[in-house]
Amino acid sequence: MIAGREIGTGHTPFIIAEMSGNHNQSLDRALAIVEAAAKTGVDAIKLQTYTADTMTLDVNSKDFTINDQASLWKGQSLYNLYKQAYTPWEWHTEIFNKCKELGLIAFSSPFDETAVDFLETLDVPAYKIASFENTDIPLIKKVASTGKPIIMSTGMATIAELDEAVRTAREYGCEQLVLLKCTSTYPAEPTNSNLATIPHMKNLFNCDVGLSDHTMGIGVSVASVAMGATVIEKHFTLSRADGGVDSAFSMEPEEMKLLVEEAAKAWQALGKISYGPTEGEKSSRNLRRSIYASKDIKRGEKISLEHVKVIRPGYGLAPKYLDQVIGRVAVDDIPQGKPITWDII
Repeated sequence: MIAGREIGTGHTPFIIAEMSGNHNQSLDRALAIVEAAAKTGVDAIKLQTYTADTMTLDVNSKDFTINDQASLWKGQSLYNLYKQAYTPWEWHTEIFNKCKELGLIAFSSPFDETAVDFLETLDVPAYKIASFENTDIPLIKKVASTGKPIIMSTGMATIAELDEAVRTAREYGCEQLVLLKCTSTYPAEPTNSNLATIPHMKNLFNCDVGLSDHTMGIGVSVASVAMGATVIEKHFTLSRADGGVDSAFSMEPEEMKLLVEEAAKAWQALGKISYGPTEGEKSSRNLRRSIYASKDIKRGEKISLEHVKVIRPGYGLAPKYLDQVIGRVAVDDIPQGKPITWDII
């Protein structure tokens, strides 16, 4: 449970809109993102709490420059990227208050111990551990010691690394833990999402599991619900055309609204193991096939295939009795279109 909102298979998926750096260093835009998110029906807004100095060093050497040819941020120094993307700490209170006003749960990903101390002064209801920090054991100890629920992304982590992270979180006081299957590429491809890991992870670590989804569109997120995901996190922006560090793989308002609706439908569709007609299907049973007189049959006449036919509707004997009907004798006249029942043959 986070701020009174139950999380688990018995409840609709908990949907998180990740603001990240999509505010483009404008507080007004950040507040507009909150307002737009509230209209989509998401449950929560998540921020990221860091500064460039708490993330890295202001050094332009190769080690501190993004060299991945496929990266959206190729060629940028880490320091300048984080300086561009960070959410000023002095904005947090106003953003959180706006969320509260609109009925959204607000929390954040801290990236070092000072961020945890700061977020504690704001009494955040939960914490998120980002994929790149799931091996930062000192940070996990610090967050877990608050006793707040933890949502942890699992991108890149091996089973051994996850086991260490989960054991640490629980040992240091975390009683409510959700792991998020995550592929740490931006954007991610559906073929690399490996949603089959979700039920395996749930059984392995005995906790709720969700999805931090960096793919485009809503298909992968909706599919994750069928695999047991109880939490879905998606980056969110007002418009990808506005640009920004994460805009290229972020959801726009209409897309997020559709995700909320379709994820709820997917959850509703899971239902339970069930065979036979549902309540809604019972009236349709009469549209099954059954045995009818296809022509007039006189009293005492032996019934042959020329007299009967397996057709819709289903008020007569079931088709499986056709062989037993053939060769019997009509007890009375049977007009064409009358259902064949045991009492008239």
